[in-house]
Amino acid sequence: MAKTYLDIVKYMVEAKFSINGVVDKPDIIGAVFGQTEGLLGDELDLRELQKGGKIGRIEIDLSQSNNRSVGRLMLPASLDRIETCILAAAVESVDRVGPYEAQFNVEKVEDTRSEKRRKILMRAKDLVKLLLNTELPDSKELSEIVQSEVRTSEITSYGPEKLPAGPEVGRSPEVVVVEGRADVLNLLKNDVASVIAVGGATAIPKSIIGLCREKEVTVFLDGDRGGDMILRNLTSVCDVDFVARAPDGKEVEDLTRKEIIKAMRTKVPLDQYRPNFRGRSNGPQQGGESRYSREPREQRQQQAPQAPNETIHQDVRAERGPTEAANDAPRGIDSDDDAIQTIESGPARDEPAQVQQRPAIESAVLSELASGLDALSGTLRSRLYDNSGSVVKEIPIRDLLPSIQGSSNVYGVVLDGVITQRLVELALQKGIRAIYGLRSNPMSRKHENIILYTKEQGSMQ
Repeated sequence: MAKTYLDIVKYMVEAKFSINGVVDKPDIIGAVFGQTEGLLGDELDLRELQKGGKIGRIEIDLSQSNNRSVGRLMLPASLDRIETCILAAAVESVDRVGPYEAQFNVEKVEDTRSEKRRKILMRAKDLVKLLLNTELPDSKELSEIVQSEVRTSEITSYGPEKLPAGPEVGRSPEVVVVEGRADVLNLLKNDVASVIAVGGATAIPKSIIGLCREKEVTVFLDGDRGGDMILRNLTSVCDVDFVARAPDGKEVEDLTRKEIIKAMRTKVPLDQYRPNFRGRSNGPQQGGESRYSREPREQRQQQAPQAPNETIHQDVRAERGPTEAANDAPRGIDSDDDAIQTIESGPARDEPAQVQQRPAIESAVLSELASGLDALSGTLRSRLYDNSGSVVKEIPIRDLLPSIQGSSNVYGVVLDGVITQRLVELALQKGIRAIYGLRSNPMSRKHENIILYTKEQGSMQ
């Protein structure tokens, strides 16, 4: 904006014009003054207002082409808003410039003080921040600041993946697994030092898998579906002991100290945990013992009953109620009704007799599956085999259930991970005869029509 000769410019009238001829800037300004003279009385006459310093110099931005003149007119004013709008309407009444027809159209009447107000607000914010930073806090605030800074500085990186972790992860016999760095920071501020972040729900880092094999693991989930998705991935490749969960709709990073303590005290064993899908509550499953075991993993494994060889006739569908049992159908890995059910399976007592009774062809195929299990060690991948012992497909473990759902004529499955109840149920639906894995979670029912082999126990059932 050019110089306006006004001490205060309150409003700026901006108008577009189009003239059917070639004219100069003085012609346009003269037409505006001439055709509005006496139109609004002496109090709003442009000449008088300019002499009294109520309006500034009219600026014209002009371009000429094809025997036409077009451009913009800017009129600064220090009047009130009503008088300024009356002047703007008067400018639109100009219909000729010299001998040529003209059209003026006011685009806007802008309050120029809005930009000044924005700058004032920004400066006020800076001054408030400066005041808060320089003002000496009281003793309680000082102690909280120091304590928070010390705990935050204790966050470390664990393993080759540089996972955010607390300082006690490597030394403590117990570890708490959370989702992200912000969750680790919040638990450190609340005196939970043996904590590590898994870093999302896609791929489980090998450092986490190693920790889960060596330590007692509690997974601390957010109170949303994303938490259950992370638990699914963890339990497919890791040994998880307990599950703690934030209140519904909250994340671990937002919990208060009281909420963290309550969630950790009410953690449940993995085999009693039910995901919060479709309104089902968390906690022990129906018929499950409401116990919160804190015994070492070795003692709990020794106390776990050995799985009998006879078929358990209780159908898990009965536990879910008649409505859900009637709607049972093959489901993919993302189905909301999948419940994570786990129990540690032990070796079968009559293994030699079972192996001897198998035909030679089937034994050869099973030998191929055992070799495949050794080949997949440490890869976090899985394979599908046909009845001749040939590999049909090799995929990551996280894609195993969808691949089985979309496959046919599969004889056996080999995975560098944990055999779960859900995997067994889907395999039975697809006619699969054998599953080989690192270990097997506890099964709520046994099946005579499928072979389950675990490398950890070196057993077949």
